[in-house]
Parts: sequence; C-alpha cells; structure tokens
Amino acid sequence: MGKNNGNDDSWLTSEDLSQLKALGISESKVREQIALYQNPPARLTIDRPCTLGDGIERIPSEQITRCLREQEKAADQGRFLKFVPASGAASRMFQTLLQGYYDLPALGLKDLGQRAEKGDQPAGEAHRFFESLDRFAFYEDLGKRLAQGGYALEDLRRQGKWQLILETLLFQPGLNYSQLPKGLLKFHLYPQRSRTAFEEHLVEAAETIKDDRGICRLHLTVAPGFEDAFIRLFEEVRHFYGGHGGCRFEVSWSSQNPATDTPAVDLKLRPFREKDGRLHFRPGGHGALLANLNDLNGDLVYLKNIDNVLPDRLKGPTILWKKILGGYLVQVQQEVHTYLERLTAEGNHPDLLKEVREFYFERLKLPGPVPFNQWDLKEQEGFLIRKLNRPIRVCGMVKNEGEPGGGPFWVVDKEGFLTPQIVEMAQVDPHSPEQQALWAAATHFNPVDLVCALRDFQGRPFELQRHVDPEAVFITRKSQEGRALKALELPGLWNGGMSDWMTFFIEVPGSTFSPVKTILDLLKPDHQGDPL
Repeated sequence: MGKNNGNDDSWLTSEDLSQLKALGISESKVREQIALYQNPPARLTIDRPCTLGDGIERIPSEQITRCLREQEKAADQGRFLKFVPASGAASRMFQTLLQGYYDLPALGLKDLGQRAEKGDQPAGEAHRFFESLDRFAFYEDLGKRLAQGGYALEDLRRQGKWQLILETLLFQPGLNYSQLPKGLLKFHLYPQRSRTAFEEHLVEAAETIKDDRGICRLHLTVAPGFEDAFIRLFEEVRHFYGGHGGCRFEVSWSSQNPATDTPAVDLKLRPFREKDGRLHFRPGGHGALLANLNDLNGDLVYLKNIDNVLPDRLKGPTILWKKILGGYLVQVQQEVHTYLERLTAEGNHPDLLKEVREFYFERLKLPGPVPFNQWDLKEQEGFLIRKLNRPIRVCGMVKNEGEPGGGPFWVVDKEGFLTPQIVEMAQVDPHSPEQQALWAAATHFNPVDLVCALRDFQGRPFELQRHVDPEAVFITRKSQEGRALKALELPGLWNGGMSDWMTFFIEVPGSTFSPVKTILDLLKPDHQGDPL
C-alpha cells in the first residue's frame, strides 16, 4: 500500500488507479480535488443583496401579455423541457420522527403530549403526526399495509401503539418512506387518487409546456435503484393524467454519474480510506447534476425541485408565473441572438457596437470592465460576443420570509466585476461581521424556480462545464462508520455551477413556493385538500 498522504505525489497506489479507472474519474481530477481541501478557495465577496430595481425586476402588468404569448409560441414549437432533480431520499423529511422512534420507545400518546408541552421537539412532532394521521395522503396505503399483517390502523391509534405504525410507515417490509425518494411519496389527497410529488410535476408540466402536438417532455434525475419504481408509477398514471388534456408525456430518466463523485479526506486532510484500503468517494451534491443537464442537449429548460408542488386548487399562480418567466427568457434570448448574428456578420462597425453596448449595459444591466470605452473596437467586439454568447437563466425570486437557503446577491467575481449570483450561506465568510450583515439584509429568497436557455445563437448546445466556477465548492463535515471526515461538494447546480451564465432575477409571488421539507409541512393549508 502506498503512502496515505495527500501532500505529495506518491499517495496514489496502483490499486487506487484501478479504482479510479473503474469509476471513470481521472487521476488529475482527484489530485485537484484533494488540493482543494488543503488550500480551500476564498469565500465569495458579497457587495450587497439584490433588491427590487437593483438586480431584481418586477415585470409590469403591461408586459405580461407579451411574455405569455412568447412562451406559448415556444411551447407549441416543442422547445421546452422540464428538468426535475428527484434523486434525494426523504430521510430528512422524517428525521424527527426517526429520532422519536429510536429515543422514545416506551412512551404512549399521552406521554408524548406531555413531553411536547414541555418543548420536547421529537415528542411534539410525533404527537402532532399521530393526532393528524388521517389527514395525510398516504393514510390509506398505511392502513392497507398494516392490514396485510393482521392489524387495524385505527385500533393501533386508539391503543397508542405508535411505534408499530411508524415502523410500518418508515421501514421495510412496510412502506419504507424514510428511504424512498421524495418523488415517490404521496403528498396530496384527491377524490379519485392521492398524488405523489412526481404526479404533481406531470400535471404542472402538462399545463405549462405541452406542444401543439400534445407532447409534454420531462427529465428526472433519480437515485440508482429507484428508476424502475418511477417507471412503474409513470406507466400506471401516464394515461390518467394525459387523458384530461390530450397530453402525451415523454419522460426520460438519468442518475448521477459516479464519475462526478468526489474523494473524502480525514481531519488531517489525508485521503480517507475504507477499511479495505480503498479510497472513499461521496456523491458530489446537486452540482453533479450539471452533467445530466448538459447531456440532454436541451433548448429551453424549466428547472424546479421535486418537493415544491401544490394541489390543483392552488396551481394557478404557479402555472401563470412559469409561463411569464419562460416568455421573458424567450424575449431576452431573441434579442441576444439577433445582436450576436449581426456582430458576427457585420463586424465591429461603430454604430452597431454602440447599439450593442447600450443593449448589454443599459437594457440587460450586465457588468463590464471600467476601461471598456477606452478599448479599441476589436476588443469591444470580442468582449460583447464573449459575454452575450453564454447560457441564459431567468430565476424567480420570492420575498424573504426566513426560509433556510440561498438568495440573490451582487458578488465581486475574479475579474473584479459585480455579477448577480445565487448565494448559499456556506459560501459566505462566517468570521466576517460585514459579510454576515449583508447576508442577513437579503430581501428575497431563491425558491429554485428557473428557466434556462441552453443553445447558442447558431443553435448549438452550450458546453455547460465551461461556464462553472470550479472553486465554488462546499467542504462539509461528515462521518463514515463512526469516523469523522471532510466531504467535497461540487459547485452547486444553480450556484457556482451557473456562475458564468447570463442571469436575470424576477420577483414572483410567494404563493408559487410551498416546499415540503418535513413531514409536518404536508399539514400546512397549502397541501391540504380543503379550501383556504
């Protein structure tokens, strides 16, 4: 066995190289990533939060009609696809219930209630869960599974046998909800059938991106081992949902490529090894899905998290603003492509360059170098072509009401330009009171509601990896079999993964954002069947 040390070039063994080859990971990539642990990149420098009129746009009512018209035209042409990261397990949704299952085994419902009154969070969540059990969309499935074992769900509730109920809900051979992807969990009750999060995305897509032939295209990233479960569910429901609006769904699937996994290190920054001596790799976070998005060679792509869905009675604003954002993107792309075509055809004519400069700096309000006006025409032309010929994203932003997660900020990039970026808390220096104060001053929040343009003015797909900030990684503390380690997450899909994209932030109503992060979120009025 070679040296287990990342500080020289001799630590990779022949066995390591064979392991890397099998995973499809290059030796140079692993060395680069180990070096990032040893010399972490500097944190982002926030200049100020993006606010209305300063980085965030509110679309005037008179422009909405045009946005809707442009979106509908592009949708009819079959240009849109919906991309849904759906590989995350639901374990975090049930974290407190799992804690209660293991830590509070002897307590009855009355005891749970008493502990809840004293501020015990696991007891409180378990108590509320059982008090409201029949309001969950999976209630019927849970009762059927218990009946297969000879139990009646309501009898168990009356008897306070909540551990058996939890066991059947969370683990195999029960419903196994704690290990399933969120997309396969039943979220909402309807008269005909309860819907999973995946089914709600089908309905939303049918209302948003169906083309003039009735085709509606979606792509989901799923965890290895669960693709068959998604396919079975899709085959079961495709005609049920398609039949309502003459829609034919075309759904494709992919998993995170093992070649995007990253090596872990121990607390002394040495490559972390399994007990058998093999290097320990971990999934690279949602930033790894940029490769999946790239491989689609898509045109216009909506991107939205799997758990941010609403029942039909509340979908109206979501559908409307999906279309508005898509139409805004189509308009920007048309203008950008027109100017790129003219620049490449007509060259650096002074009048044309003046027109493009005004478009870039005043219409799009994009950043540029201070000495730009002192450059010769060839330099100006090169800069404008380079900056306009990039992927474009339009990002919905909701008012900040204390949700955990990232938000829109003006950030100083490596060239000293101010650029609009979606920033996560982990990217902000925790030891800088000034940076933390700017973070806390954010007025808007990122709900992950994006629509992206992925082809250049000649119709060719962009190589998305060319527009990533490779230093925008996340280093986190984890454990493996009781041993502490540090893990490296790739630049986030909508953070560093899109840092060099042309970016526009648009304010959208808070009514379009209602994620399900814990099981009790499904008890909120937004996710219940009764009218508000």
